[in-house]
Amino acid sequence: MPVGETATWVTRGRQEVRSTARGEGRRLAARHRNIELGLLALAVAVCLAGHIEADLALTGSLPPGLLVHGLTLGALAGAAHLAVRRFAPYADPLILPLGVFLTGFGLVLLDRLDISYKAAHSAKGDYQKLPAAPSQLMWVFISVAAAIALIVLVKHHRFFQRYVYLLMAGALILLAAPVASPSDSFGAKRWIRLFGLSFEPDEFVKVAITIFFAGYLMASRDALALAGRKIWGLTLPRGRHAGPVLAIWVVSLLVLIFERDLGTSLIFFGIFIVMLYVATERTSWVVLGLLMAVGGAAVVGTVEPHVHGRVEAWLHPLDYYKPVHDKAISEQPAEALFSLGTGHLTGTGLGSGRPWLIGFAGRSDFIFTTIGEELGLAGVTAILLVYVLLIQRGLRTAVGLTDPFGKLLATGLSAALALQIFVVVGGVSGLVPLTGKALPFLAAGGSSLLANWLMVALLIKLSDSSGRTALEPAQPAPEPLPARAAPAAGGAPAPNGTPTNPTPTPAAPNPAAASRTPASPTGSHPVTPGAGDPSARTELRPRYGHTPAAPQYGDPRNPTTT
Repeated sequence: MPVGETATWVTRGRQEVRSTARGEGRRLAARHRNIELGLLALAVAVCLAGHIEADLALTGSLPPGLLVHGLTLGALAGAAHLAVRRFAPYADPLILPLGVFLTGFGLVLLDRLDISYKAAHSAKGDYQKLPAAPSQLMWVFISVAAAIALIVLVKHHRFFQRYVYLLMAGALILLAAPVASPSDSFGAKRWIRLFGLSFEPDEFVKVAITIFFAGYLMASRDALALAGRKIWGLTLPRGRHAGPVLAIWVVSLLVLIFERDLGTSLIFFGIFIVMLYVATERTSWVVLGLLMAVGGAAVVGTVEPHVHGRVEAWLHPLDYYKPVHDKAISEQPAEALFSLGTGHLTGTGLGSGRPWLIGFAGRSDFIFTTIGEELGLAGVTAILLVYVLLIQRGLRTAVGLTDPFGKLLATGLSAALALQIFVVVGGVSGLVPLTGKALPFLAAGGSSLLANWLMVALLIKLSDSSGRTALEPAQPAPEPLPARAAPAAGGAPAPNGTPTNPTPTPAAPNPAAASRTPASPTGSHPVTPGAGDPSARTELRPRYGHTPAAPQYGDPRNPTTT
């Protein structure tokens, strides 16, 4: 077989193998989308079953508008699925169903509490008789629409890398805005009121600051990883490199002092420490961050009355029932413990408990006690496992990404979600002081729901890049055409213009050329380094979305070209 035909056959063979591997990756991605669709249907069905069980226990009849509610929730989930299928086909198939399930289950709990609050507070005439579920459903529409818009409009997660400092400036302005609020809400300044509407800027600051930390640490991780002095067996960072940590610590303390928002301060500083450890892989940053967090919280908890009251209620929750007690201690921490203890292992059943005895439980972090009382330890464990699974998918996405910005961003978003769940669940169960933060996806609150769905959309885009890298094979460079033998002088030209010589004179060896091009084991033609060897250092590894151009070989009819 002629040499030229052999090379053409090998090149075609590589193209066929590449096309087959890419097609297999696309089929696997389509299978993931089908799995996602099935999980979405299951999530909607479980939420509808919860609505039916709660209303049967409370009213003895099916909930009104059940079909409309089911179709609405299913339409929102279907629209998000179509956006993911079209614009993020390689995304993780579990992230979207987990977000839909938690959102739908939150609507179940709010509707169940609305029925009890209406019956208990109708005679009192206070605000707690007003339902919270309809407003939350409106925010579900807005949040899912915003997530779909982000998935459709943002082509790649590195888009946010261009605007990290702009996002940081906007985040600081939003973070400081509640300080100008003329009044407090439940002892803290977390809300901004405009045109009769109120929202919590710290929920959006959480997302914006995570993006900024990812961009900043990607550029500065080498300097932050430098070792400094060794004290008590712990290698501490250099003083000039500890400036960013000190700055973030000061900002978190200012938030804690002026806004009296313990939860935002802990989450804000905790995200930075987690991402700093991931970027530098040094435990000294974690130890230094924990010492600074504990020291700052101890000082502020001593001098700030509102934070001090939260700490006292955490340490002595049952002191509220004493004839003389600290007025900063409220009844809610003790009531939460009684509610959780009533649930035992399996709970009283949806609609059969009395979680409404805790004031505004549905509009605060105490909605977690509804799960503990009516679903018991089994229900609490199931919900926490759903949260853990969502966090695990975010961390798995971070492991699969190849660019440092994406890795840090996925890690930061997962850490933000984990820290908020920890401070809420820990505060309600008595593990840490109460912070007043909303339980993600479950508690009523448009700002929290919108920010959490934006986090879900970002994780979907990040997992799409990770899945594309895993399922689309790297495109190897094609093998070069074999070199032609140099013609001897005086040879008769061939029909194609190449001179022939039956007895060619061996050319003089060229040491420089031999050093540049190693000889083939068979001696037939030179071997190009990296060709056919995926582990060779000279192999081209194209970036995602860029197909490498084929190398330009010399004209076979002109032996003098290379």
